[in-house]
Amino acid sequence: MAFRTKQDHVSEILRERIISGFYKRGQKLKQSDIADELDVSVTPVREALRNLEAEGYVLGLSHRGVLVPHFIIEQAEELYELRLMLERDLTVQAFPAVTQQALAELKERHRECLRAHRAEERLELRAANYRFHFRFYELANRPQTLQFVRVLWAKYPFHLLDAIDLRVTRVIGEHEEFLATLESGDVDGAAAAMVKHIKRGWEEFSRAHPRKHVDGAAAAETTPRIATKTGL
Repeated sequence: MAFRTKQDHVSEILRERIISGFYKRGQKLKQSDIADELDVSVTPVREALRNLEAEGYVLGLSHRGVLVPHFIIEQAEELYELRLMLERDLTVQAFPAVTQQALAELKERHRECLRAHRAEERLELRAANYRFHFRFYELANRPQTLQFVRVLWAKYPFHLLDAIDLRVTRVIGEHEEFLATLESGDVDGAAAAMVKHIKRGWEEFSRAHPRKHVDGAAAAETTPRIATKTGL
């Protein structure tokens, strides 16, 4: 991906880190630490964090920096429904732009997922999964939709999904099924494969984390990873 400014570059690094779980939910982010780590000045980091706050990736703390929001389980179903609608649309729009070079890039992103899975590197796997999906979605050339989907991913419970037994193995298989539809030139199959991929993840999440398990004493067991609308 080409970036116009350092701020854009820093923003994308921080998006990937938040989505992948490199930064934990509830973690406070310090501008100076990020600037030192990325070898940039504080200015592009400060501007990037302002953008990410506007997008919903981080929460501003008055004069105390920003933190990564907790997951609010009551919002999960709406996030899922929006993902299903928008990512199916991006899949259909991106399909005509899948050249042999683009397909080769997607296969390499998939191999990154596979290597991370075999090495049991969960954070790297989430980051590779993010790169796989968004490299494909970028082909749609629909920047507004793409931005909405990035925000949905920032709020989605990937940190809980990949803890589900064998879910990661199934993700690898679903990616391979999706790639096969791209290679065969089957746009309807690609849209169906993407819908099935998102649906399966949601169904497994719903079984593992029903709403009733986040009430009362059970809520304490999930804190600070899961929050309700009444508090973090």
